[in-house]
Amino acid sequence: MNFKKILIAVDNSTCSEKAAKAGYEMAEKFNAEVALVNIIEPVPANVNSDLTLAPVFMDTYDNSEENSHILLKEIENKFGNGIKTSYLSIVDTAAHGIIQQSDEWGSDLIVIGTYGRTGLYHFLMGSVAEHVARKSACPVLIIPNKSELD
Repeated sequence: MNFKKILIAVDNSTCSEKAAKAGYEMAEKFNAEVALVNIIEPVPANVNSDLTLAPVFMDTYDNSEENSHILLKEIENKFGNGIKTSYLSIVDTAAHGIIQQSDEWGSDLIVIGTYGRTGLYHFLMGSVAEHVARKSACPVLIIPNKSELD
């Protein structure tokens, strides 16, 4: 396999840092470019009596978009080592957004971390990484939270 476009899904967690580190290491080995994707999960909107969105929702979105860009820049600065990096940030559900961005960008590989939750939480919430792996058109590398990549 020859990976030329590696999409790395990140959020503000330890497991996504491990995924970013592994993704950038793969990119270096394959001389690939990277896209960092951060999905901004939609906040339930408050609707005014005239059926417009409450201003607080738009403020929250603007802040989330800014925070997302800051996060992506920090990840690139920490692990990028000069590798060509694009930023992708959209409002969507996590799994759907990652798959959609991967398809649109044309990635050859998705790298994603997993929290490794089990039991009732996993049963009720499912796993974003598992959903992405099942629905993705390209291979998915899942980095477990327990992995030691230091």
